[in-house]
Amino acid sequence: MAFIIFLKGIFIGFAMAVPLGPIGVMCIRRTLTEGRLRGLIIGLGAATADLLYGCIAAFGLTIISDTLVSQRIWIRLVGGALLLYLGVRTFRKIPADPKIPINNSGILRTYITAFLITLTNPLTIFAFLAVFAALGLGSDLGNFSESALVAGVFIGSGLWFLSLSSGVILFRKKLDLVGLGWVNKIAGVLIIFSGIIVIASLL
Repeated sequence: MAFIIFLKGIFIGFAMAVPLGPIGVMCIRRTLTEGRLRGLIIGLGAATADLLYGCIAAFGLTIISDTLVSQRIWIRLVGGALLLYLGVRTFRKIPADPKIPINNSGILRTYITAFLITLTNPLTIFAFLAVFAALGLGSDLGNFSESALVAGVFIGSGLWFLSLSSGVILFRKKLDLVGLGWVNKIAGVLIIFSGIIVIASLL
């Protein structure tokens, strides 16, 4: 029983991560310009946030969810501002020569950034609740089954970003500095646009 729930969790985590939002754009851009590891770290940050929201939904932590939802305006405002900042920074970033070995410093900062951006949508909790209910994963699950469910969500989300970065890395060697520069500019515009949408949704 728990194994079936675990598999359902993997499916949910994978499906919830698939829509190409700002995190997906960041994962693609970082993979193309800085290698697969950087893209995977972004995916890990996003999967950790999905794990947290999945835990809140699965274990029925209503106090936390109610607090997050009540403060969603400020949370999303901060998230939108962060996306605008990252978008401008990405747009202006000068790409490194792909022939030069990649410097993997700043991995923790990359992880935290992806984690925080994913957290800026507290309504994700309700999305998890809706999907859990649709698949018959209600509040009557035991603690072990709930743990298996959220572990599956984390793995499923991580699998999507592993698949995404693995597919994108195939194109990295085909891009020169000009191509990588365009990747930064396009990704920057998309991230800025995402930030504008987040802030505009509060009006």
